[in-house]
Amino acid sequence: MTSDDHALRAVLFDMDGTLVETEQYWGEAMFELADTLGGRMSDSARAATVGSSMRRSMTILHADLGVHRTEEQLLADARWVEERTAELMAGGITWCPGARELLTEVRASGLRTALVTTTPRRVADIVLATIRADLDDDPFDVTICGDEVPARKPDPSPYLQALAALGVAPGECVVVEDSLSGVAAGLAAGAAVLGVPAVQEIAPAPGLTLRDGLAGVGVTELARVLTRRALADAPA
Repeated sequence: MTSDDHALRAVLFDMDGTLVETEQYWGEAMFELADTLGGRMSDSARAATVGSSMRRSMTILHADLGVHRTEEQLLADARWVEERTAELMAGGITWCPGARELLTEVRASGLRTALVTTTPRRVADIVLATIRADLDDDPFDVTICGDEVPARKPDPSPYLQALAALGVAPGECVVVEDSLSGVAAGLAAGAAVLGVPAVQEIAPAPGLTLRDGLAGVGVTELARVLTRRALADAPA
């Protein structure tokens, strides 16, 4: 195996809780919804929704509260949470520690980039507008949102779609994620994954490198993440 066999060509980023501090907005909106339904969402149930689709998140919330909701009501609850989260995001968005610096370095190095998020396009665009204004540039070659894929994380479809759009192979990229479902999606797509969990605990797995956060992470560290997966996958 030569160094070119696992050369880093692209970095694929999750959004909420990975690049920007927006997970708390989703949590706040779900806690508010729970209150209107006559209960309080437990912290464990909230943690279980991180990185999940809105349908699964609403199912978790309703089960946690012990309430029954029709399909129509579930969809209405999901829309309410999305709208409320969008309102909260409009009030201001901040970077996760080290995320801005990493994204800037990745772009300066000439690597391809993608944003791959479960968040629907209309909400993700609020974050993207803030990121682009702060960097005075569009740092992503490709953006894939949750309402633009045939299946959402932990299914690998979002990452496979991004890889195809970028024109890179799974073995040439690193996925950066903070959630269980996101890590599972990246690994299932065949990519090396850098996991930076904040709300959920993520267990070690082949192809996964875990870190406390993105502060101090640069392109050199991402290349090491890719190399570790390549060596782990190499035949004995």
